[in-house]
Amino acid sequence: MKMSAEARIIWISTLIIMSVGLVTLYSASFDNVRVSRQVFFDQLVCGALALTVMFVLSRIHYRMFFDAAYPLYVINVLLLIFVLVAGRSALGATRWFSFAGISFQPSELSKVAVILMLGRYFSKRNLKLSFDLRSSFYAFGRDLCYPLFLMLLSFVFIFKQPDLGTAILVFGIFVIMLFASGIDWRPLAGFLGLCAIAVPFGWHFLKDYQRDRLLVFLNPNIDPLGAGYTIIQSRIAIGSGQVFGKGWLAGTQNQLNFLPERHTDFIFAVIGEEWGFAGTTFLLGCYFMLIYTGIQIAGRVKDKFGHLVAIGIVSILTLQVVINMSMTMGLSPVVGITLPFVSYGRTSFLVFAIMMGFLLNLSQQRRSNA
Repeated sequence: MKMSAEARIIWISTLIIMSVGLVTLYSASFDNVRVSRQVFFDQLVCGALALTVMFVLSRIHYRMFFDAAYPLYVINVLLLIFVLVAGRSALGATRWFSFAGISFQPSELSKVAVILMLGRYFSKRNLKLSFDLRSSFYAFGRDLCYPLFLMLLSFVFIFKQPDLGTAILVFGIFVIMLFASGIDWRPLAGFLGLCAIAVPFGWHFLKDYQRDRLLVFLNPNIDPLGAGYTIIQSRIAIGSGQVFGKGWLAGTQNQLNFLPERHTDFIFAVIGEEWGFAGTTFLLGCYFMLIYTGIQIAGRVKDKFGHLVAIGIVSILTLQVVINMSMTMGLSPVVGITLPFVSYGRTSFLVFAIMMGFLLNLSQQRRSNA
C-alpha cells in the first residue's frame, strides 16, 4: 500500500519529536544522581516498541478499533479500580501497578479508551439537541446520560488516585467530541455553564498539595521553597535559554539539580534552557504538523466513527501539549501532565503511539471511504 502524504508527515513529525525527547532525557540524566541514566535507555526501548505499535496498527482495518471500543473501556475501568485497591503509591498518588518489574498507569490508557468509547457511541446516535427546553431535556436524558455516566465513571476513578490532570483531559475529550457529534451549541453552552458553577465546590475535594498548586499559580512567591519552587526554577530555566539556548548538556538549572521533575512533567523547561526560543519553536512546529494533519484526516473521512475518534485524538494531543507547556511557563496551574513523546513515561508513550497508529490507519483508509 502506497503511503499517503498525511502518513509521511505523521511518521516524520513523530520521529523528530521522539528524537528531541531522547536527546533531552539524556541531558536530564547526564551524570546526575537524582535522575537515573536508566530513564534514557527505558525511553529508547519504549520508542522502538512505540514505532512497532504504530506500524502494526496502521496495517489493520481501522474498524477493528470500533469492535474493540467497549471491551477496551470495560477493561480500563477494571484496571482503574484495581490500581486503587492494590496499586503502587508514589508522591502521594496511587496511579501505578507493577507486573514483572514493569510499571503500568491505567489512567493513561483511559485517554484512548474514552475516545474510542465515545466515538462508537456518538457514531450510532443522531444527536439533535435544540434550544427548545422540553426537547433538549428529553434528548439529553435519552442520548447523553449514558455516555456522560461512562465518562464520569472514568473521571471519578482517575480523580481518586489522585490524577487531576488526566481527569480534566477526560472531561475535555467528552465536551469536544460531544460538540463534534453535531449537537447544537446552545444547550452545550448551558451544560458547560452548570459545570463552571460547580467548579468552586470542587475545592473541598482537592488534596492539600493540589490546593497549594492552585495557590502558587496565582503567586509562586508565597511558597518559594515549597510548592512554588518547581515553577520558579522552571521559569528561570526557560527564560535563561533566550533565543538559541545555552547548548546541549550546558543548562545550569538542569545540570546543577535546581529543576525537579525535569525528566517528566517539566522536561519542556530543559528544552527551553538548552535550545532556547529557536528550539522550542521547532518542537512546537512539529506538534503543529501532527495536529494539523490529524485535522485534515478527520475532515476528509466520511465514516462518522473514524471522524470522531480522529477529532478526539487531535484534541487530546493539543490539550496535553498546551497544558504541559503553559504550566512549565507559569501560565496555568501545575496538574501533572506529560509532554507527548518527550516526557519520560512508558504508558503515556505507548498510548500516544496507539493514537498515531489510528491516524496512520485512517489516512490510508480514507480514500476507500470517500
